[in-house]
Amino acid sequence: MKAAWYEKQGAARDVLTVGEMDEPRPLAGEVRIRVAASGVNPGDVKKRQNAFGVGMPYPRVIPHSDGAGIVDAVGEGVSQEWIGRHVWCYGAQSYRPFGTAAEYTVVPLEQVVPLPETVPVEQGASLGIPGITAHRAVRAAGPLEGRTVLVQGGAGAVGACAVQLAHRAGARVIATCRSESDKEIASRAGAHEVLLTDEGLVERIHGLAPDGVHHIVEVAFAANINVDAAVLAQGGSIATYATNASTPEIPFWQLVFINARIFFVGSDDIPGEAKIEATRAINQALEAGWPGLGIAERVPLDEIAQAHEFVEHPTKSGRVIVTI
Repeated sequence: MKAAWYEKQGAARDVLTVGEMDEPRPLAGEVRIRVAASGVNPGDVKKRQNAFGVGMPYPRVIPHSDGAGIVDAVGEGVSQEWIGRHVWCYGAQSYRPFGTAAEYTVVPLEQVVPLPETVPVEQGASLGIPGITAHRAVRAAGPLEGRTVLVQGGAGAVGACAVQLAHRAGARVIATCRSESDKEIASRAGAHEVLLTDEGLVERIHGLAPDGVHHIVEVAFAANINVDAAVLAQGGSIATYATNASTPEIPFWQLVFINARIFFVGSDDIPGEAKIEATRAINQALEAGWPGLGIAERVPLDEIAQAHEFVEHPTKSGRVIVTI
């Protein structure tokens, strides 16, 4: 099969190779997917760069955890009825060496989700890590019916998913974003109010939620923690999945006095049951008419380095898809 891989970490054009490999075979409890589209996440890029400092976990890595296509083979214990189904998958390269940047990928059955008939395959390849992360971040503090949720970075992939899922959970959703064009993305995802992250943000949030917001989904913990602490209601919570600085300072006493709770969300290590719950919620949103995430770039597998570079230095909002 045709695949992209790296055997050392570094710059995309220095380490990514496209060539031929043997086709994988599904083991017991696994399915094989003929991949049509492979989603590129920031985490995929960071692994290739060694941004987390953990080195090469395997001698050869086919990148990308998210993808979509058609099941064409199943392992022992998996119903033959799966063969021929259109599906999306997640975690293909989470604690596994071979992801979705290839003509075929093999994953455990529990990481395979039917793709609704009306949903394009490229959208399916966009959903895994952003959707599961968003669902966990939104639901970390419990039910949201009638509560106010602030989504920082509501135009990003996780942010837009969080806006939609919080909206569907019955919350009043306030989203922030950095530009006028991004405001439309957050609004389309279901935000009731969208604010730009410029001067006076705390006052504008207080104007919308005088008693404070009950829960915050946070994309840039270090940069935003002072704003978050200033607008959080008594007993409120923050679920953060990313930060702009690895060792942030926090306003400790301010958070203590409001009895704040902070949840840290890492998509790879979310409990399996929560991941399955998230995939159901995502499919329900799609089936109810949510258009999903915008696609910024479609790049053929031969040009995968270009796709990684776009994720590193985006020029427009939206997901990057490698087409197989």
